[in-house]
Amino acid sequence: MMHSAFDTLVAYQRQTETLGSISGLLSWDMETKMAQGSAAKRGEQLAVLSGLIHDRNAASQLRDLISAARENAQDVTTLRHIALIEREADKASRVPKDLVTEFAHARIRSNQAWGNIFIPELKNIVRLTREFASALREPSDKTLYDVCLRDYEPDTDSASIDVMFEKLRPRLVELRAAVMAAPDAPRLSGHFDIAVQERLVIDLAERFGYDLNRGRIDIAIHPFCEGGGSDVRVTTRYDEKDPLNSIYSIIHEVGHASYEQNISKTHELTVFGHGCSMGIHESQSRICENQLGRSREFTSWLYGRMRDAFGDIGVASEDAFFRAVNGLQNGYIRTEADEVQYNLHVLLRYDLEKALIGGDLAVEDLEAAWNDRFEADFGVKVDKPSNGFLQDIHWCEALIGYFPTYSLGNVYAGCLYSALCHDVPSVMEQVAQGDLSSATEWLRENIHQFGASVPSVDLITKACGQAPSEAPLLDYLDNKFRALID
Repeated sequence: MMHSAFDTLVAYQRQTETLGSISGLLSWDMETKMAQGSAAKRGEQLAVLSGLIHDRNAASQLRDLISAARENAQDVTTLRHIALIEREADKASRVPKDLVTEFAHARIRSNQAWGNIFIPELKNIVRLTREFASALREPSDKTLYDVCLRDYEPDTDSASIDVMFEKLRPRLVELRAAVMAAPDAPRLSGHFDIAVQERLVIDLAERFGYDLNRGRIDIAIHPFCEGGGSDVRVTTRYDEKDPLNSIYSIIHEVGHASYEQNISKTHELTVFGHGCSMGIHESQSRICENQLGRSREFTSWLYGRMRDAFGDIGVASEDAFFRAVNGLQNGYIRTEADEVQYNLHVLLRYDLEKALIGGDLAVEDLEAAWNDRFEADFGVKVDKPSNGFLQDIHWCEALIGYFPTYSLGNVYAGCLYSALCHDVPSVMEQVAQGDLSSATEWLRENIHQFGASVPSVDLITKACGQAPSEAPLLDYLDNKFRALID
C-alpha cells in the first residue's frame, strides 16, 4: 500500500508525540508516587527524553518530510497540521540541545527546592527562560514575554491580553467591594471522612464526563491533570474539615481530563491530539467548576447528596449551601479563591512574571513585590511564603506564560456558557437533577472533538457565533453575585 508524503510525516511525528507522552507520565509519577530521593534519577530520565524529542524535531529528515508533505497539501486542516509540526521544528533548530537538557535538569532541581531553598533555583529558571525566549524571538515579538506566552496561548500576545485584563479589573474590583461588604457566607462544619469523600469524588468525576476506564484519580498537593487520549490522569486533595476542596478540585480537573479524553481518536498521538491552547483547556475546567458546578441548580442537588453522605454538614438549607459554596472570603490561595477574586489573583501573577522576564523585577525582590501587590489588591498582609509567592508550582516548573491563560479560560467559559444555555434551553433544569450529560455532550460536540485542529479564537467564535469577549463573563458574575447579596 502506497503512503502519501503527509502520511509519512504523520508517522514520524507519532513517535515524537509518544516520547512526549512518556515524559508526561514520568512527570505525573514525580508529583504523585515517586520517592523524594529519586529526584536526581528522574531528572536524568526527563533530560534524556527532552534531548531525544529535540533531536527528532531538529532533524533534517523532518524538514524533508515537511517539504514533501506541503507540495500536495491543499485543505486547511492538512496545512494546519503541517504548520504545527513545522513550528516545533523551527523551535528545535533555534534552541541548542545543551540548553534543552540543562533546562530539564533545572526544572527538577527547582521542583525539589520549592518551598525550601528556592530563590537560587528560580533565578536559574528565569535566566534559562530568557535564553530560550531570546533564541525563539521573532521580529514581530514586541517582548520576550510574548515568546513565553506563545507556548501556552499561540493565538494572542501580551498587548491583546493587557487590553482584555484592563477591561476585567475595574468591574471585578467594584463587584468585590460590593460583595465583601455583605455579611459573611455560612461555612460547612463537621468531620468529613476521607473514605466517604473519595466515593463522592468518583461519582462526581463520572457525572462530569470522566471515563475511569481510561484514567485514574490520585492525590497531589497541587491538583493537576496529565495525559491524553486513552490515558488521562487526574489528582485531587482531601481535607477532613473541608470537603469542598476535594469536590471542586476534582470537578475542575475532570473538565481538563474530559477535554483530552474526547478529542477525536483519529488525532491521538498527533499534533492535533491535545487542547489547542491552555486558555481553551482552562475554559473546560472553569465552566465545569463554576458555571455548572457552583450554580444554584447543581448545588441544590449536591446539598442532598452531601446530606446523604455525611449527615449534618453545618448548613441547614439548599440556599445556605449555595452561599457557602459561592461566598467571598479573603484568602491567600488562588486555587481556593471564589469566582470574583480568582482573576485578581491571576492578574497579580501575570504582571509579576512579565516584570521578571522583562528584567524590571529581580528574583530576589519577587517576594516583597508579591506581598505589596497582594495587600493592595486584597487588603490582607501575606503571613508566610507558602501563602504568597510559593503557593503555586508554576514558576519552579518554568511554566512562565501560563498564568494569564487561567483568566483567558474564564473569559472563554463565560462565552461558552452563554452559548450552551442558548442552544440547550433546558440544560440547567437537567443540572438540577445531577444530570450533566447535555452540557458535557455540547462541549464534546463544540470544543473537545477538535483538539488542536482549530485555533482557539476560531474555535470559540464557531461555538458561540461571535468572537471572544470578556462581557459574558462579567455579566454572569454581576448577575450571580449581586443576587447573592440582595
